Amino acid sequence: MASRKSGKTPASSTTQRSAKAVAATTPPVLGEVRERIDAIDRQIQSLIAERAGFALQVGKAKGKLAAAVDYYRPEREAQVLRMVVDRNQGPLSDEVLVHVFREIMSACLAQQEPLKIGYLGPEGTFSQQAVLKHFGRSAHGLPLASIEEVFQEVEHGNADFGVVPVENSGQGTIQITLDLFLTSGLMICGEVELRVHQYLLSRTGHIEDIERIYAHPQSFAQTAGWLRINLPKVEKIPVSSNAEGARRARNADDAAAIGGESAGHVYGLKKVIMKPIQDDKDNTTRFLVIGRRIFPASGHDRTSILVFIHDKPGALFDVLSPFARHGISMNRIESRPSHQAKWEYAFFIDVSGHVEDEGMKLALAELAQHSTQVKVLGSYPVAVP
Repeated sequence: MASRKSGKTPASSTTQRSAKAVAATTPPVLGEVRERIDAIDRQIQSLIAERAGFALQVGKAKGKLAAAVDYYRPEREAQVLRMVVDRNQGPLSDEVLVHVFREIMSACLAQQEPLKIGYLGPEGTFSQQAVLKHFGRSAHGLPLASIEEVFQEVEHGNADFGVVPVENSGQGTIQITLDLFLTSGLMICGEVELRVHQYLLSRTGHIEDIERIYAHPQSFAQTAGWLRINLPKVEKIPVSSNAEGARRARNADDAAAIGGESAGHVYGLKKVIMKPIQDDKDNTTRFLVIGRRIFPASGHDRTSILVFIHDKPGALFDVLSPFARHGISMNRIESRPSHQAKWEYAFFIDVSGHVEDEGMKLALAELAQHSTQVKVLGSYPVAVP
C-alpha cells in the first residue's frame, strides 16, 4: 500500500470508495455486518499467531542469548511503527494503530522472556504510563522510589531498561536526571513523549469539600494558574509522586490529589472533580529510556552528547560550530556545573542523526579538540507518536 505522504492513491482506495457509496444507499443488515466482523477477527487472530511464530524463529536465528534484553531491537521496532504510520489510511488515528502494533510486538517479544523496566513509582505515575506506551503491557514494570534508584537498578542489571523524565514542555528540564548522567555509565536507548493531562481527583467529587491537595511539585507548577483562580486558599502539600498523593487523599473527604486518571483508578479516587486543569493544554513530558548499550541506527535518530568545557571566551561557539560545519541540526542544549572541577561546565546537547553517521563522527572528532571531555550518552530512534 502506498504511503499517505507519497501523494499516490492506493489501488484499494477505489474499491473502498465504491463500498462506501453502496453503503450510503443500501442500509446494512446488522447480522451480515457482524458476521463479516467475526470473519475479519479470525483472520487477524490467525495472522497475529503467525507473526508470533516468526518472532520465535527470529530468536532461534540469533542463537541462544543470555536474557530477554538481548532479543530487544528498539531500532527495528521504530522502523515497524513508522511503516504503520506511513500505511495508515484511516479511519483509526496514527496513535491508535501505533498502540495496537506496539502491544503486538510487546507480546511477541515476551515469548522469550518479559523485559524488566524500572520507573519512578509507585504504580499509577506518569512514568508508568510512559513505560506502557513505549514497551507495551507485556513488559514487567518495576516501580522504584526515586530516579536515582532507576539508574542504580539498570546499572546493576536488576532492570533491563529504565524510563526517567527529562523535560516538560512548560516547566523545562528535570535537573536530577541530567545530573545523574554526569557520573553514570548508562546509555540513552530511546525516548517517549507523553501528553500529560492533570486531573483534580477526590473521594467525594465535590470541590467545596477540599481543604488540602497532594501532588508532585511538577504538577503543582503545571497547574499553578488554575489553582490560583479556583482554589486560592487550599493547602498545597508536595509529595514524591502523584500516585503517592492519590494514596494519601483516598482516606479523607476533605483532601484531593492532582494526577492522571490511572492514579485515581489505582488508589480509589474515581471522582474527577475537574479535567484537565494544567495551564498548558499541550502539556507534554519527554522521557528517556536508559540502558547499557547503544543500538544500531533506525533511519530517523537523535544523539545525546555530554561535553565538558572550561569557562572561556568563545567556548559555546567552539562547541556548536563543528555541528554546523557538518550539516547537523541541534535540537536542544542545556548547561550544568560539571561537579568535577571549578568553573567547568557540562553541556547536554541533542542533535539529529546517529553516532555512526559519517558527518557525526567528523563533528565529534573536531569537538574533542575544544573540550576537556566528550561523552556520547546515546543514539536512539526519535519518538514515534
